[in-house]
Amino acid sequence: MEKTEFIRCPVCGNKTRDKIREDTVLKNFPLFCPKCKSECLIDIEQLDLRLALWEYRRY
Repeated sequence: MEKTEFIRCPVCGNKTRDKIREDTVLKNFPLFCPKCKSECLIDIEQLDLRLALWEYRRY
C-alpha cells in the first residue's frame, strides 16, 4: 500500500484538507490553508513540497 499524508501549509505548518500519496506529482497546485487563510502555488514530487508562489490573502 502506498504511503499517504496530508499536505502541510508552508506558512503555518498545519494540515490542509488535501492528501497526497508517494506517487503524486503536482505542478502549480493552488493550496489554500483554512487555518491561516493563505493561498500559495506548490509543486510536489515524491512527497517533497516546493513553494512555487506565495501570496497572502485574507478571506
